[in-house]
Amino acid sequence: MSIFGISLHVIIALFFAVHAVRTQQHLYWLLILFLFPGIGSLVYFFAIYLPELRQSRGARAATRTLSRLVDPNRAVREARMDFDGAPTVAHRMRLAAALLDAGDAAEALTHYQTAASGPFASDQALLEGLTRAQFATGDASAAKETLERLFAAHPLCRQQPEPALLYAKALAAIDAPQTRAAFETALASARDAEPRCLYADWLSARPDEADRVRARELYAEIVQDARHWPRHAREHNSEWLQRAQAGLGR
Repeated sequence: MSIFGISLHVIIALFFAVHAVRTQQHLYWLLILFLFPGIGSLVYFFAIYLPELRQSRGARAATRTLSRLVDPNRAVREARMDFDGAPTVAHRMRLAAALLDAGDAAEALTHYQTAASGPFASDQALLEGLTRAQFATGDASAAKETLERLFAAHPLCRQQPEPALLYAKALAAIDAPQTRAAFETALASARDAEPRCLYADWLSARPDEADRVRARELYAEIVQDARHWPRHAREHNSEWLQRAQAGLGR
């Protein structure tokens, strides 16, 4: 039994030692882990591993999800209290963003529109939030116009993933002639499978056979790439993978 306990301590210490090397921790951690495998592992866990785990993307996402389940209105409530106490543009934008994330796009739009009428009318975060609210409330034409204001004031935003994709989605919603070029731009800066899937959906509805062939190629790329995705990428892109598989099956 004691041999098993010693072996378990050594295995845990080896795990943390590998983590220390990969994350380029100070070498003294290796000495602590191998000289004192039990207590050393415990100290390493609380001093290094746990704080880093809390800062990981997956941990932050899980924390946000849990917070929404336990208290779904907390972000809106806190933002509204701050805004009521000091109705600044920054507090108004925070409230608008919280409302938008909570699904209340209509009230969020009202706050964004009010903020956009003041001296911060060309602020990047404000214009991006306003666009999201306009699109979420079904006003794709207004979203298109706001995005073009954003691109005029901040040209680099045209190449950023979220504004580029939202612009393509807005153009597709109103069947604008620039839709194809907008999707191609969104593909160039894509971080996930969403732009490819939405572009393929749009192409598959075109009358030209070449567009439908291109759509199938994009769907196939998503399915092929999914074989090499790590777990977090597969979870993040699950909707787009399912739609790509369905698109290939049609």
